[in-house]
Amino acid sequence: MIDSVKQKAVVLILSMAVMAGCSSTATQPGQGSSEVAPTDQNGGAQVYSGNGAGGVSSSTSTEGQSAQQQQTKQQQEAALRQVRTFYFDFDTAEIKPEARDALMAHAAYLAANPSAKVQLQGYTDERGSKEYNLALGERRGNAVKQFLVLNGASADQISVISYGEENPADPGHNEAAWAKNRRVVLIYK
Repeated sequence: MIDSVKQKAVVLILSMAVMAGCSSTATQPGQGSSEVAPTDQNGGAQVYSGNGAGGVSSSTSTEGQSAQQQQTKQQQEAALRQVRTFYFDFDTAEIKPEARDALMAHAAYLAANPSAKVQLQGYTDERGSKEYNLALGERRGNAVKQFLVLNGASADQISVISYGEENPADPGHNEAAWAKNRRVVLIYK
């Protein structure tokens, strides 16, 4: 499970690096902005026009770039939304920094789709009492809920349930197994 998440993260990072390497902006001397509309040297509205016909206007080029950037952003968010299990350190409900981008993508999706509903299932490892683990699983779920709400999702779209130490992802009795069991899983309804 962790290897699958790591593979997805590596693929995502590599695709973002390729996209960043493929995109570039030109600047003209004296301008503070790094985004410049494509115009000819005389300040005209067409670029690459040859004999005045068949050129690309700056508004068309900018719209095309914007649409491509929007499509790229949507693809990246869709890839991030594939991550639906978020892991926690021992005895804490603090969201790890590496989970934030994927959670931001889920929050954006929920904000853009008000009819979407998600259930946050909180889990713990086997250490601790049943009551303590149920409370910790709920705190973890509520931490994820708060993060999603603060980033655009509606609280009405999100429900939290704690399973505590029940339904372990790994039935082992060692740190590697426990690390897989300390989690919140997002289930879209």
